[in-house]
Amino acid sequence: MSAAQTTTAMTGAYLPGDSTVVFRDTPIPEPGHGEVLVRTMASTICGSDIRAIYREHVGKGPEGYQGVIAGHEPAGVIERVGPGCVQFGAGDRVIVYHISGCGVCNDCRRGYMISCTSPTHRKAYGWQRDGGMAPYILAEEKDLVALPDELTFVDGAQVACGFGTVYEGLQKIGVSGTDALLVVGLGPVGLAALMLARALGARPVIGMDVVPERIRLAEELGLADHLVHAGEEALSKIRDLTGGHGVERAVDCSGADPGRQLAIRATRKWGKIAFVGEGGSVQFSPSPDIIHDQKTIMGSWVTSIWRMEELVELLVRWKLHPEDLVTHRFTLDRAAEAYELMAGGKCGKVAIVFDE
Repeated sequence: MSAAQTTTAMTGAYLPGDSTVVFRDTPIPEPGHGEVLVRTMASTICGSDIRAIYREHVGKGPEGYQGVIAGHEPAGVIERVGPGCVQFGAGDRVIVYHISGCGVCNDCRRGYMISCTSPTHRKAYGWQRDGGMAPYILAEEKDLVALPDELTFVDGAQVACGFGTVYEGLQKIGVSGTDALLVVGLGPVGLAALMLARALGARPVIGMDVVPERIRLAEELGLADHLVHAGEEALSKIRDLTGGHGVERAVDCSGADPGRQLAIRATRKWGKIAFVGEGGSVQFSPSPDIIHDQKTIMGSWVTSIWRMEELVELLVRWKLHPEDLVTHRFTLDRAAEAYELMAGGKCGKVAIVFDE
């Protein structure tokens, strides 16, 4: 008999917005029509949570935190299904796509629930509806992606946001074996970009960051062909590594003005740049930086659920494990330590695990 069948309450982690974590008891939800109850096995911490929820509640609209159980990167096992479910059943291993959309607007029909236009039905897990920092999570069946046995639950949790987000950005700018690629900002999302860019064939793959610990982690994991420290000489070093031309493709994961400027200026003529890192701003000169060199800048926000399914299939084929980027694991009762560590910005991915 499962824990959900023998108990009626659980403890969840909430983020009040003052760099602390609060635990509260809440009833274990019962799945309604089209819903499933997922037993959480892993839930990783995203940089967006730190930026817009943990330190203070700065988000509005899609980023507005509504005092719910935190965590928008969960993976687990279906415990129970409600009436009307047609594909998934009890015992299935799943990833939760972290935005539940209305399902009928144009963006939802494209699979991009992240961009759902419904002001009432669009609700992100961990932001406007309860997320994965609890033993159980109530999810819509339509928001689920099957997690193959070849991937761990921590793998799946990372696909739920970070790896899915990066894969979308790389696909938008068309990364392939003909490209030299630069990744600016080597937090967990940047590390994921390095890993996936190499799998897609990009060579050389160059990583850049201002934090020595991040550079060292990328080096230890063997994710890049070259690593460059931020500074006045970074641009010239990148050009030297590419025969003086610059890279064909660049991805900014830093969300910082200098990082975005470097991504633009280190990209060669006719090249493409994806902006993935959130927040901040950027100043550049359109004519010399973009127009005269025929460059393209693309914004990329999370991914679609069909592309997330595609990524899961490719991870199995490539024998890649996002879990390799996890440097620290905590149980739920130590969530305060986990968020504090992640907020420090000197680690890899941080995971809350429920099966260890």
